[in-house]
Amino acid sequence: MNITVLGAGAWGTALAIHLAQRHPVTLWARNAAQVAEMSRLRANPRYLGDYVFPEALRLESDLHAALHSADLILSVVPTAGFRSILREIKASGCKAPVVWANKGLENGTSKLMHEVISEELPAGQLRGILSGPSFAGELAKGLPTAITLASSDAIFACEAAAAMHGGTVRIYSSTDVVGVAVGGALKNVMAIAAGISDGMGFGSNARAALITRGLAEITRFGMALGGKLETFMGLAGAGDLILTCTGDASRNRTVGLRLAKGETLDEIITSLGHVAEGVHTTREVFNKARELGVEMPITCEVHAVLSAGRSPRTAVENLLNREQKAEHY
Repeated sequence: MNITVLGAGAWGTALAIHLAQRHPVTLWARNAAQVAEMSRLRANPRYLGDYVFPEALRLESDLHAALHSADLILSVVPTAGFRSILREIKASGCKAPVVWANKGLENGTSKLMHEVISEELPAGQLRGILSGPSFAGELAKGLPTAITLASSDAIFACEAAAAMHGGTVRIYSSTDVVGVAVGGALKNVMAIAAGISDGMGFGSNARAALITRGLAEITRFGMALGGKLETFMGLAGAGDLILTCTGDASRNRTVGLRLAKGETLDEIITSLGHVAEGVHTTREVFNKARELGVEMPITCEVHAVLSAGRSPRTAVENLLNREQKAEHY
């Protein structure tokens, strides 16, 4: 199977390295200079260190050339660029199935990526989402990883998962596109909250509470949109949430840690070097939750820190001072 991976950031490159161990893979990036550097070094030092590319991995900066013989397209461009890349895929005439691995809600519309793709590609063009607990460096290193591929077409979900499954990577199939999408997007919001808590030295008890109640928020939000409860208890829900809220490689947790130390959001974003999807996702989730009437106190406090200048300490105090109630989802 010829697979084209769109987006040569850390995650896109790591997925391309994994897939090229079993398939011919083309890794596309829009920046021709970056592609030339990767071709020369056979690595992506800018985003993924010195992990060496397999021989079956080809580099390309021309999108039409990258899509020409694709049997499967894996889009790993940032959420902000997802709609535009879908339009370019459509304009190219390529009818290959599209799986996306970016996580978030679209800026300004609060739409999840399955809603965006439904608006931009023909209904008959197969599509799915790949998500779950996975740091790019560990995947590239060949460490054990388990993730989920969801599609409303159960047969495609199984076939696409089987094509990507292998080696140290285990891929489960699902038909709950909404649940997998929500889990992948909202865990980044909760990771910012966990980073704030850790950065202020509130300890392991507080982190565990944030993760658990964060999962409750994610579940309420996702089920209001039609997601399934079992998805939020699985890899794309609890699994991804735990990893992102505790792992040192989490960009969104890093944002929270640095906010707690007194850095401004602009300073953090400028120096981070990678996209932290949770920053934009928080605003969109906040707006969508109000529209749905879903209670999301952690999201509200993170939004106030990011967008309204609320101090991290005040945000945590507000959460602690909420009225006592029975625990429920």
